[in-house]
Amino acid sequence: MAVLRTTFLEKEEEDLVHEESLRCLREIGVMVRSPSVLTMLAKAGADVDSKREVARIPESMVKDALRRAPKRIRYCARDPEHDFEIPARSIPFTATNGLAVHIADLETGVDHSSTREDIARFTRLADALDPVDYCWTSLTATDVPEMSHALHEVWGTFQNTVKHVESISVISAEDARMQVALAALVAGGREELRKRPILSVVSCPTAPLVFNRGPLEAQVEFARAGVPVLSMSMSLGGMTSPVTVAGTLANINAENLASLVIDQVVAPGSPHVYTSDSTPVDMRTGYIDYSATETPFVAAGAMQMARRYGLPCMVAGWGITLGTRIGLAESFSEVTAMALSVLSGTDLSAGMGGMDHAKGGSYEQLVIDAAVWEHFRAFMREVSVTEETIALDVTRQVGHGNTFLKHMHTARNFRKELFFRNPKTLAWEATLSDRMVPEAREVARRLLRDHEVPALDADVRKEGDALIREFEAKLLLA
Repeated sequence: MAVLRTTFLEKEEEDLVHEESLRCLREIGVMVRSPSVLTMLAKAGADVDSKREVARIPESMVKDALRRAPKRIRYCARDPEHDFEIPARSIPFTATNGLAVHIADLETGVDHSSTREDIARFTRLADALDPVDYCWTSLTATDVPEMSHALHEVWGTFQNTVKHVESISVISAEDARMQVALAALVAGGREELRKRPILSVVSCPTAPLVFNRGPLEAQVEFARAGVPVLSMSMSLGGMTSPVTVAGTLANINAENLASLVIDQVVAPGSPHVYTSDSTPVDMRTGYIDYSATETPFVAAGAMQMARRYGLPCMVAGWGITLGTRIGLAESFSEVTAMALSVLSGTDLSAGMGGMDHAKGGSYEQLVIDAAVWEHFRAFMREVSVTEETIALDVTRQVGHGNTFLKHMHTARNFRKELFFRNPKTLAWEATLSDRMVPEAREVARRLLRDHEVPALDADVRKEGDALIREFEAKLLLA
């Protein structure tokens, strides 16, 4: 099947990024701030400097990790109807934004720090929207103890969607074990969770080339449990990676390969996703710059490296309004930068409902982003190129200089071949404004009123709540 995708690197350039990434790992190495992980890497063949907490990783370890890593991963859901596999055949599977710390009330419009109630409502709205394929833990639970907020986010998300859940906050090994325990409750046991991973997790190294103890030891626990790990490099060109696009790509690649090596050393065969949320830094503000002209270059280059290794990937996002104004406020060139990033061939993306450079969330923006994504994803659908679809026999029947409009071939196939945009959504898109916000607000209100998510079993809910209370009690005694 033919699929529209962007490419960026020539073959010799791709080879060079690969070779320089291996040289980086071999000569510079990565900082690993975990004695236990450093010990495991040393036993597996890395050159470890325990005093400096640096592991230099030889090419042989990278090759072993790539050989062990699965090349297809199934994202499972509470409702198997929402299961999917990556790499995606064409259209990337897309999630909500995360991990925002504030959101505007749907009724009053007053912005406030996000709570567990907001998590429940936002997730339930995402569950109701067909263009949302899976759910990130989208909002931060600011109304609970800080060290247990990730557990409340995972647990609140599981209770309000039947789609796959991806956690994007990992604090420590104990936190990871608790997230696994909650997911196992929903899945029906730890072995069921391993067979049908209804949870995945984003684990971020700190660019450039640092793996901090808490998130890293959490990543190890997830890998051991069979939970898919997304090694999200957040390289900011000019700040945490070289300002050049090529330098940023090499840093992304080195961090992903190092993370993969760690996972495959501690849990051979564990599911792992090549991941990047990297852009140039906005030199005026210091923010990540999703709208930069170079962002699609980075996304397409990272995708090519992931494909080189045969790994599923998440290298681009969809959504995330850069300011605080709900609607379609970005300029044509800014929107084009984000759109071209998604066309890179990424298997996964996220960002729907995000505001304020991902620090905020919005119910109305989630509705708007989902509606626009429904149109945009049509650009990446599969197109059949066969003798039948080339249709020379039809051309012969129509003849020279005549029209295909009246031929039955056109009548039979035009709805399959052509995508018809929703006129109402087109009207929203055309304004580049916030005129559609009141209508989006009504859609959100209606879906939150009418959409029901099947509840978890009462005993499962009770046990999950008890696990979190027990964890918080231990924190108070520590």
